[in-house]
Amino acid sequence: SQGRQLHSLVLKLGLHSNTFIQNSLINMYAKRGSIKDAQLLFDACPTLNPISCNIMVCGYAKAGQLDNARKLFDIMPDKGCVSYTTMIMGLVQNECFREALEVFKDMRSDGVVPNDLTLVNVIYACSHFGEILNCRMIHAIAIKLFVEGLVLVSTNLMRAYCLCSGVGEARRLFDRMPEVNLVSWNVMLNGYAKAGLVDMARELFERVPDKDVISWGTMIDGYILMNRLHEALVMYRAMLRSGLALNEILVVNLVSACGRLNAIGDGWQLHGMVVKKGFDCYNFIQTTIIHFYAACGMMDLACLQFEVGAKDHLESWNALVSGFIKNRMVDQARKIFDDMPERDVFSWSTMISGYAQTDQSRIALELFHKMVASGIKPNEVTMVSVFSAIATLGTLKEGRWAHEYICNESIPLNDNLRAALIDMYAKCGSINSALQFFNQIRDKTFSVSPWNAIICGLASHGHASMSPDVFSNMQRYN
Repeated sequence: SQGRQLHSLVLKLGLHSNTFIQNSLINMYAKRGSIKDAQLLFDACPTLNPISCNIMVCGYAKAGQLDNARKLFDIMPDKGCVSYTTMIMGLVQNECFREALEVFKDMRSDGVVPNDLTLVNVIYACSHFGEILNCRMIHAIAIKLFVEGLVLVSTNLMRAYCLCSGVGEARRLFDRMPEVNLVSWNVMLNGYAKAGLVDMARELFERVPDKDVISWGTMIDGYILMNRLHEALVMYRAMLRSGLALNEILVVNLVSACGRLNAIGDGWQLHGMVVKKGFDCYNFIQTTIIHFYAACGMMDLACLQFEVGAKDHLESWNALVSGFIKNRMVDQARKIFDDMPERDVFSWSTMISGYAQTDQSRIALELFHKMVASGIKPNEVTMVSVFSAIATLGTLKEGRWAHEYICNESIPLNDNLRAALIDMYAKCGSINSALQFFNQIRDKTFSVSPWNAIICGLASHGHASMSPDVFSNMQRYN
């Protein structure tokens, strides 16, 4: 390559000991991803210097070698703003957000002043913890350093506030910004839309100059989120009239909304547009259209869409199986399931759920055992259906085995699965086991489902007098 030729020329001319040229070569190899070549050159340096160290830290981080990056960062001399920012950026890029904030704290402790790029990365890290106090702290530092007015810093702060449920603070910052760009407008729009404040988003949207597809898409998604499909479709048509082209993501969101709200006519129109624009070549759009027709109870059209699409796309097979199950056409679902060239956890879970929902519990459990034998690991959704089937059959021994299975396989417990376990023990005649399990998990619950399950179990076993106490505890916990 040209880079290696230049390196050879440097050696030939005897310039390899020149620090500037040496650093340039290290930088070239690091940016090309040739981290071993960069490291060989770096190791040949007679002394550590901050510039070459910064280059190598950046190179290690880009290559995902964070341990090497951190080891070098910890021993490098004269760490300044660039060094700290490089390390923080590397950690953020590799989604090590807590470690990035720790390095920033060290930076402040060492008296090194951050710059706007440092703060942008720290703000991004803060936004992943949902703690608005961190956002306020970084905001205060930005004001102190006189960088709050920079559009890059303010826009990222707005985004962080919105992600940390501080839409009001984001708007106050937006209104104070001396300069806003289209990204700033879109971030504020998205904050309102995601918070369900779609009318405030619409008011702001009308003021956005030079709206792009993101501006329109954010408004459309906001209306969809609030199940205001008519207004979403009005916005979609207005967007087309403005001359902007619809993208595939918006199509998926609109068609999915039509399915959820049983808007058959609007869904048909969107399907026609999909064909006209050639979007039907995308597998994920084919899957969305199958889901739409299935949700509207039109399985003949769902099958037709499946037939004209690609047969090597697992999600399309899963969509058809799921559609038949939702329409309680379990035999047809099983036929498609048996014909599938491959199956994943969703395929198996959907089919097991179909049998459990239609009181074919024995077949559901037989299929579950086949799933385990095939090497596919069940998830919490699978196990909810399994416990439902066991509860219907009343087979306590199988219930205990399934409980032990999820413990041995480290299948995570969510509230639906906790409730299913309690319900299973109660219906299999072991209210003591139900109570014992409930007492183990009640401090970890996030919803009322497990509480409802134990109250119903107690009542069905003639312990209705205990239910008020459990209900009172539920009110305290929730």
